[in-house]
Amino acid sequence: MKAEKSASQPGLLGRRRALGLGIAAAVFSLARPALAGPSSPPRRVHLVNPHTGESFDDIYQENGEYLPDALRQLDLLLRDHATDKVHTIDPGLIDLLSGLQRRIDRPQPFHVVSAYRSPETNAAARRHNRHVARNSLHMHGKAVDVTAPNLDIRKLTRAAIAMEAGGVGAYPHANFVHLDVGPVRTW
Repeated sequence: MKAEKSASQPGLLGRRRALGLGIAAAVFSLARPALAGPSSPPRRVHLVNPHTGESFDDIYQENGEYLPDALRQLDLLLRDHATDKVHTIDPGLIDLLSGLQRRIDRPQPFHVVSAYRSPETNAAARRHNRHVARNSLHMHGKAVDVTAPNLDIRKLTRAAIAMEAGGVGAYPHANFVHLDVGPVRTW
């Protein structure tokens, strides 16, 4: 007979209950702001979208709370420039970009090569490059490709990897770095 832990045994969690608690914890953690409290310093980010000429250089989080108007502006700036479709960008991705700018002490903006990609744009990219993921994190507002004019792309890549905040892909020949808030990994 297969031994299975159940909720009826004292001190043990059944698999379903443990899974339910895990899901509840994940949902709760998504609902919390990224910073702990009102004493947290404001966060800002400086980005330019060279495809549209738009830029953002402002605070997007203050007193531990994301600023909805700033996030809407960032969603628009990071839209799919090929289709003009706007998607909600994961605030954690903005935190990653802001943290990277602070880490390399760079007041100049990152230039956005690609951020949100609609399914149509992602499919077109896959037709041109077999390495583009079928279910790319770009399609979920969780990835961005950036470059930093007048900064060695290797320095930007090393700083992003050191943050251990998600995926980092280096594309030195194309002069950009892929950043995402998925699992920590490099390529």
